[in-house]
Amino acid sequence: MSEQVDVGELVKRVVSRWSSNKMLEPRIAKVVVNIGVGASGERLEKAAKLLEQLVKQEPSLRRAKRSIKEFNVKRGEPIAVAVTLRGSKALEFLDKALAAIGRRVKYSSFDDYGNVSFGIKEHIMLPGAKYDPDIGIFGMDVVVKLERPGYRVMRRRRCRSSVPRRHRVSREEAVVFFMNNLGVKVVGLG
Repeated sequence: MSEQVDVGELVKRVVSRWSSNKMLEPRIAKVVVNIGVGASGERLEKAAKLLEQLVKQEPSLRRAKRSIKEFNVKRGEPIAVAVTLRGSKALEFLDKALAAIGRRVKYSSFDDYGNVSFGIKEHIMLPGAKYDPDIGIFGMDVVVKLERPGYRVMRRRRCRSSVPRRHRVSREEAVVFFMNNLGVKVVGLG
């Protein structure tokens, strides 16, 4: 958005559109938390242990897509751990993650399809997280995917179809959802 935007008018317009049809109101589909370590070994195991403590769910390993000789990373080697949260677990962790960054998200963190990404520099910034000298300190990436009711159409096995662009969550709608439902201040908007 290069031109100045009246935030109040934007919120009013989007909320009136949502209230006209319940199927248009977005919801949080999933929250993905990723800790990229860059190498396998003891440090990766510590990151997996930490992530499991924070979200109370077993993380999965992410493998390198290609070899990078300078970093001593081989193709197929585990270099990160990630966990996908849905439902109440996702909302609970997202609330903690937003509190860690001061409930402020940059406008450039929103993409055109209603996804939001932000990073946390140190896991000890999360409320309730304590420093453990055996584990150390890790940063993490948090990705939030918003969707509307009806997205099952593109994931189901039988009669699969695509969701049209008019039914996808736009950047402006994602901004309004975060401002209204999660109490986030969007920096760089208007």
